[in-house]
Amino acid sequence: MSAIFVHLSDIHFGQERDETVHIHDDVKQQLISDAADVVRALPGGVAHGILVTGDIAYSGTKEQYDVAGIWLDGLAGAIGCEAYRIQMIPGNHDVDRNKMSQSSGHLLGLIRNGNASDYEQILANDQDRASLFARFEAYARFCEGYDCPLDVEGRYSTNLRVELNPERALRFVRMNSSLLCTGKERHEEPELVVGARQFTVPRRNGEEVVVLLHHPLHWFKDSAEATTYLRSRARMLITGHEHDPKATVDAVEDGCDVLLLAAGATVPFKSNETYTFTYNIIEFDWDPDKDALAVTIHPRAWNPGRTCFEADEKRLGGKDPKFVLGSPNFRKGTRQPPKAEPSLLSGAITWEEPEPVVEIVAALDSETESPVPPEDEGYRFALLRFFRDLSGNERLRILAELGAFEGEDSNRVTQAVERRLFDWLIKDGRLADIERLMSEFITTRKKDIG
Repeated sequence: MSAIFVHLSDIHFGQERDETVHIHDDVKQQLISDAADVVRALPGGVAHGILVTGDIAYSGTKEQYDVAGIWLDGLAGAIGCEAYRIQMIPGNHDVDRNKMSQSSGHLLGLIRNGNASDYEQILANDQDRASLFARFEAYARFCEGYDCPLDVEGRYSTNLRVELNPERALRFVRMNSSLLCTGKERHEEPELVVGARQFTVPRRNGEEVVVLLHHPLHWFKDSAEATTYLRSRARMLITGHEHDPKATVDAVEDGCDVLLLAAGATVPFKSNETYTFTYNIIEFDWDPDKDALAVTIHPRAWNPGRTCFEADEKRLGGKDPKFVLGSPNFRKGTRQPPKAEPSLLSGAITWEEPEPVVEIVAALDSETESPVPPEDEGYRFALLRFFRDLSGNERLRILAELGAFEGEDSNRVTQAVERRLFDWLIKDGRLADIERLMSEFITTRKKDIG
């Protein structure tokens, strides 16, 4: 049975002005209804997660992520997956340009006028990195709740693994292509950098990689190097930004392919024949005959005449295009996985396919063990509420009241420190206390507002 994901990109919460507020709100509600109907008709009837390839917000502010969180909760509930099971990366609109400092502006100028070596040199400096990442403050809090934190050293991130069959798995790798964005990027003269610390994704036998990256590869000055690595290391590269849906298979060599999926905008500023409201539902499966990754895309696009979403048969290669990709890492698995076993049901022979195993795992190449059981649902929901739904003062009050700061230097409490202390409390058996205090603070705040 396939693993099903709803794929969104460029939602742009907060871009609405005047009458577009009502139109975009309606489009988003229609998307939830449409996704629920499509997923319900697929084998299994539920989705295993949501993929968002950047530009969740329009200008990277907390208020925009507050609204996005409510909508994503509604979508997750409608398609039958847990609210925390979302993989996301930032786009250029997830940068809060009001937090641009003189130092970060200077550093951006140096890198954009320099080369990949300049980028690496600046990212090797703790203070320089902090200056650049400060512009992602609101996004960083939001994505931490979904356990999709930005790697503050500029490396790739990964913690979602999908086992399609024993010894055949997918790993989703997240990259941040927006660290150098200023809002003045030019396609004709690339100024962005992926960076070798991101695109050098390891190979693992029996495991193929799906990369999430907001900007397509031709937007980068180190495009040639990044393309060389990702063509051979990734089986699928999903991008956003250009609002122009495309799907192409690049034959890297005999028995090795990469599928390049460029997303349309879920909510562009306005809808027309070229740039309309679009999203995808993607099925990932194992093809036992070719020992390969099979990807079926269900493209959905807005019909302005009927004011609803429908199957998009002209942008990604017809209705429900399916791609079977040469997958060398599958073939290097330690053993040949079993094919589905036949069973006799009501006098007919059918095939029982195993359910995909979708799990949150410790980060790839991590030097430390995961501090909590990775599939502990109570922990996942508490993490989501703690970082997404609480204010900074509320988080600090919980940490202080539960004694997390004992023996800690609390002069500068960064997000990384908050996460470490939160996980320490979980290991100490304080989940129920955290949940109680979060509920109290949220209830009190709602009463004060009301």
